[in-house]
Amino acid sequence: MSPRPSLALGLLAMGSLGAAAPCDLYATGGTPCIAAHSTTRALYSAFTGALYQVKRGSDSTTTNIAPLSAGGVANAAAQDTFCASTTCLITIIYDQSGRGNHLTQAPPGGFNGPESNGYDNLASAIGAPVTLNGQKAYGVFVSPGTGYRNDAVSGSATGDAAEGMYAVLDGTHYNGACCFDYGNAETNNLDTGNGHMEAIYYGDSTAWGSGAGSGPWLMADLENGLFSGVSSGYNAGDPSISYRFFTTVLKGGPNKWALRGANAASGSLSTYYSGVRPTATGYNPMSKEGAIILGIGGDNSNGAQGTFYEGVMTTGYPTDATEAAVQANIVAAKYATTSLTSGTAITVGSSISLRATTAGYTTRFLAHTGSNVTTQVVTSSSSTALKQQASWTVRTGLGNSACVSFESKDTTGSYIRHNNFVLQLNANDGTKQFHEDATFCPQTGLSGSGTSIRAWGYPTRYFRHYDNVTYVASNGGVHTFDAAASFNADATWAVTTSFA
Repeated sequence: MSPRPSLALGLLAMGSLGAAAPCDLYATGGTPCIAAHSTTRALYSAFTGALYQVKRGSDSTTTNIAPLSAGGVANAAAQDTFCASTTCLITIIYDQSGRGNHLTQAPPGGFNGPESNGYDNLASAIGAPVTLNGQKAYGVFVSPGTGYRNDAVSGSATGDAAEGMYAVLDGTHYNGACCFDYGNAETNNLDTGNGHMEAIYYGDSTAWGSGAGSGPWLMADLENGLFSGVSSGYNAGDPSISYRFFTTVLKGGPNKWALRGANAASGSLSTYYSGVRPTATGYNPMSKEGAIILGIGGDNSNGAQGTFYEGVMTTGYPTDATEAAVQANIVAAKYATTSLTSGTAITVGSSISLRATTAGYTTRFLAHTGSNVTTQVVTSSSSTALKQQASWTVRTGLGNSACVSFESKDTTGSYIRHNNFVLQLNANDGTKQFHEDATFCPQTGLSGSGTSIRAWGYPTRYFRHYDNVTYVASNGGVHTFDAAASFNADATWAVTTSFA
């Protein structure tokens, strides 16, 4: 039965006025949050605790980031101060519900992680800057290989019990790999069979199901199937999404479930599917296990990418009226984009050369020989060919217009891109993958001067020269070129007028 109109209107009014936060609204609707995760803001109006923890690369020290005020936006300035002149990772996304259902680095599973110990990577603390009502905050930018998990959750739905969930995502950051999920998953990090998951999925995978158009789509990961409707096939009612900020809603109970979505910056929720469980074996009744995942599949499949800003999980099957109130609250938060770059002399349309700043290497410039991008000694007396090979035209970012791409001065139509984390010069083939791999976001130099250049799709990784070869490298990691020693200097470049 739907709630009385007065209750629905009351919930909506509270959400639109901002007096009640999402988890207050779910509680009022009789389906309280059992987990509430956000790096951007408090999801309870009275919450003042830690939202997330970051660890800096310079000394591995950690600090917690809390809201600026009760129920408010995260204190991004505290993070910026703590992470100045070094790199920072998000190590914990705290649960605001009081149940302790925090998300931490995902452990190995049926599909192992990229690190030597099988654990997934942690997200950069600066990969997804936004503003909420004009106040800066940071989301969780999930690159392939990144994931968070909690296998010992208090209060989550198991078996066929009812639950709800929502997440606010970046609707433009996705791929077709498995699986950018947030929600209920297996507790042993393995694929234990149909119906053992119930999680929000976002991307353009067509391996199991799809919606209208070419994607990306909101679907439900119910294990061994991404569902847009009653079957694992096509649902014309599940639209392709182009919203920059996207509210995703999934709820499920005994032989019923629903997918709903909306522009997180304006408007109301639309229902993409509401009906009975899939007819394939194992999905009715469900066999949910109750772990919580972010950015990965139930067996730790971690090839996906996406950006997460906030999300919750509830006990019970929320009403449409409660979800309408939550959507109104999200809209009232006024998510908006902000600059992905900082303090740099790299501007679109300029012709530049990039000089290494590491002591002993300051005569070396970023240059290419064929498709290989290395550092080479270049001077005013160098050959015209070498000067051209060390010169770059700055273009609007092929994969994100808020950042930049570097076109070769002597090989028109070819750009610096990373492939297996090695920098190369390749012709633009027009694909989404190439565009993303060739997009970089300049920032104030990690060494305190100059410019550092991070990969847009892997914001833990920066242009770095190592044995005169150039990479997108992280500050510490399994690769030799990720070595922490001399990282800040190796990843800082002096921007000069181009040789050619």
